Amino acid sequence: MKEKDIDALDRAILGALLEDGRLSQVELAERIPLSATAIARRIRALEERGVIQGYQACISRQALGLTMTVIVQIGLKSQNEDLLKAFEEAIASAPSVVSCHLMSGEDDYLVTVLARDLADFERIHKEQLSRLPGVVRLKSSFALRDVANKPLPASCLLPSRK
Repeated sequence: MKEKDIDALDRAILGALLEDGRLSQVELAERIPLSATAIARRIRALEERGVIQGYQACISRQALGLTMTVIVQIGLKSQNEDLLKAFEEAIASAPSVVSCHLMSGEDDYLVTVLARDLADFERIHKEQLSRLPGVVRLKSSFALRDVANKPLPASCLLPSRK
């Protein structure tokens, strides 16, 4: 899927869905110069092409008692392809991990973990993180508060300039 495969009408649909993912096709048709049927076809095509990857509710972490955000830098014993694959499969199934990024530089991975409190993070560290394949170094930093935590910004929908 290339950016050029997404036209102005698709971008308008995506922008409206970013603002409110619960908009009906009729409501979208009131904003975008297409029929509700044409909107439905375009949404289905965007889903099939993997542009729209799903729909989800934005739920308050605090309401669920997940008040601690921990950024964990992880070093592995090697960059062996099999080890990287094993690590990535294991981290993807770790229930407390909300994101994981393969990094350049000193750390192999940067992981974001949500915990209820320090005791909960200690449990996560022992039961989940330290048991991951190939881990030789874990360095944890605790977020004091969220400053910016945004979904995909609508500005990303603007065509790139070349």
